[in-house]
Amino acid sequence: MEIIKKFKTTFALLLMILVTVGFMYKQNTGLEVGNKAPDLKFNNPEGKEIALSSLKGKVVLVDFWSSWCVPCRQENPAVVKAYNKFKNSTFKNGKGFTVYGYSLDTNKDAWKAAIEKDGLIWENHTSDLKGWNSEGAQLYNVNSIPSNYLIDGDGKIIAKNLRGEALIDALSKFEKK
Repeated sequence: MEIIKKFKTTFALLLMILVTVGFMYKQNTGLEVGNKAPDLKFNNPEGKEIALSSLKGKVVLVDFWSSWCVPCRQENPAVVKAYNKFKNSTFKNGKGFTVYGYSLDTNKDAWKAAIEKDGLIWENHTSDLKGWNSEGAQLYNVNSIPSNYLIDGDGKIIAKNLRGEALIDALSKFEKK
């Protein structure tokens, strides 16, 4: 009887701890500037899973786009320019800059062709090829593209929806001088 009572007490305590930790994680993770960005884990065109969290320590642009999106394709040269300019930079909270591209494509060949044609030379291209039903887009509440989140080396969102020179300006602002 005493063992059952201890078990119930221990179980109740463990449950309270798990609920508290889960609540704290939920509060710190979100889509607003200052929140910890939700992790993404999706496959690249070759089928290898790439986790956003694997890029911790770098400043990362999480870029939602697709091969069929004309505004996305028009924005790609600005993203390439920012990547080339800042990929080896040191930031206030991160060393190096990269892009975690997340495509809302449904056609793998079109996606791969757009990566090649637009010169998207970073390694982190991902998609689940589910278009608007993609899990990543749902997790980030993406309802239009292009859409992006700039994340610091600790995985916190530091800016959102930067276009053209605004991306360069934001990266310059966070760069360590």
